[in-house]
Amino acid sequence: MPRLLYLFALCNLVIGTGAFVISGVLVPISEGLDVSVAAAGQAMTVYALATAVLAPLALVLTGHWPRRRALWFGMGIFGLGNLVCAFATSLPMLLGGRALMGVGAMFTPVAAGIAVALVEPARRGRALSLVFLGISLSYVIGLPLGAWLGFRHGWQWPIGLVAALALLSCAVLAAWLPRDIATPGASFKGLGSLLAQRAVLWTLSLTMLYFVAIFVVFSYVGPVLQALVPMSTERLSITLMLFGLSGAVGTVIGGWANDRFGPKRSLVVQLSLLGCMMALVPLTQGHYALLVLVFVVWGIAGFGMMTPQQSRLAAISPAQAPILLSLNTSMLYVGTALGAAIGGAVVGRVGFAQLAWVGVPFAIAGLATLWISARKPALLPAT
Repeated sequence: MPRLLYLFALCNLVIGTGAFVISGVLVPISEGLDVSVAAAGQAMTVYALATAVLAPLALVLTGHWPRRRALWFGMGIFGLGNLVCAFATSLPMLLGGRALMGVGAMFTPVAAGIAVALVEPARRGRALSLVFLGISLSYVIGLPLGAWLGFRHGWQWPIGLVAALALLSCAVLAAWLPRDIATPGASFKGLGSLLAQRAVLWTLSLTMLYFVAIFVVFSYVGPVLQALVPMSTERLSITLMLFGLSGAVGTVIGGWANDRFGPKRSLVVQLSLLGCMMALVPLTQGHYALLVLVFVVWGIAGFGMMTPQQSRLAAISPAQAPILLSLNTSMLYVGTALGAAIGGAVVGRVGFAQLAWVGVPFAIAGLATLWISARKPALLPAT
């Protein structure tokens, strides 16, 4: 693999940590800004919406820039957003910083587009899985360390550290990036015809559906785990870390499976495993070892789907890969927001222990999109 992709993975580790570490320090943030935990939690919503809406727009507006400059811009804006958050003295200031971070998240689809262009199609899955490995590792490294640092020294410290690492990443990118990266930038040219294609629409729909399925539960994973098997804070942290490790393994396996078996066959297996594990989650109540096993398999299947999805989109139109991958990221965050909303709406009736069953129909619907997208449109009779 080109060495540049390892640098992209490290940069995505910084981005993933910055995006999600705030969820681990919501209580100290709410106390520091004198707002409710629910109000502080809107920082996650603002980031999701900015990434879904503003990042693709920024990607297109910078599409004519050299890719080197676009990468600098994305990482720099992400670092600036974290800096604003670290010095926030009010909730609006915090939310403004999170919106800037969402714009800077354009770095990830730019890097993914470069990865697609740098390798031959047979190695595309492994290249994408390497780039996105940093996001998966943020659950293993960034979140636990950030939460520890935030509770021990104050919530501003992990956010400020991410800002420093993002700005350091800019310096490393300046030193390592080739001056001429011959890959296309994103543009709206031809996007209308792309979005009119069934393959594009169904692929984007699948991303939204399986993230709804996952985040119906993952948005409330702490209370869900406690409802199934009451545990200490230390054991809960270890359980979440094991889930994060399974996600990192799943990302690597997803890239290998994509190149070995193809994206659709890989996704059928992964979605089937995801749906089955979600159906089994409530049945693990009172059995910690079984709970861990089910969540580990779930993490491997769930995280592993991103690479085949990205590969499917890139194969449809390699020249438009950056904007298609950005739109895929938008669907990811739309699914995340919908999953959290649906889980919150029904948990009062079904309870945390049975919440995973609510996500199963969305996994099944995702499988249906694979079947529908594989069907050839019927030919109209000749007249």
